[in-house]
Amino acid sequence: MLLQKSKVLVLNASYEPLSICDARNAVLLLFCGKAMMVASHPEHRIRTVTENFPLPSIVRLMVYVRIDYRGAVLNRKNLFRRDGFRCQYCGCKSDSLTVDHVIPKSRGGEDTWENLITACKPCNTKKGNRTPSEAGMAMLNKPVRPSHITLMRQHYLSISDEWKPYLFMS
Repeated sequence: MLLQKSKVLVLNASYEPLSICDARNAVLLLFCGKAMMVASHPEHRIRTVTENFPLPSIVRLMVYVRIDYRGAVLNRKNLFRRDGFRCQYCGCKSDSLTVDHVIPKSRGGEDTWENLITACKPCNTKKGNRTPSEAGMAMLNKPVRPSHITLMRQHYLSISDEWKPYLFMS
């Protein structure tokens, strides 16, 4: 159970962050020789009948993996992560957030990082088929394309101190 709950930061061969996986996948990378352990959880161990191994916290791939630097994939989950699961008009946290087009689709607005934001249902209804300035509504944050590192930071509320230097947080 611990192998599925614990999260591990996966670094490229050049020590840049690639992703976050569960400990089970990280252990498989280690035993297959595809990664090496950079840091481990001091209080947790993996025990077998004859062996005792540290539970990884950070692993580094042995071979460099090329990264697509165009940014994160535009999907609903990443959009909500970027906006912090908050309405970008009133700032409320709601279970029923919607995706709003800053420039409405009927006026040529596209599905891009720069044109999509999260909004609660009342704000989205109030804005309607208008731009925020026409509706007299100000956005809390300007919508921009996030990097994959930004989304990794926002995905986990509590990040261990070991991860912070690799995620440019210290």
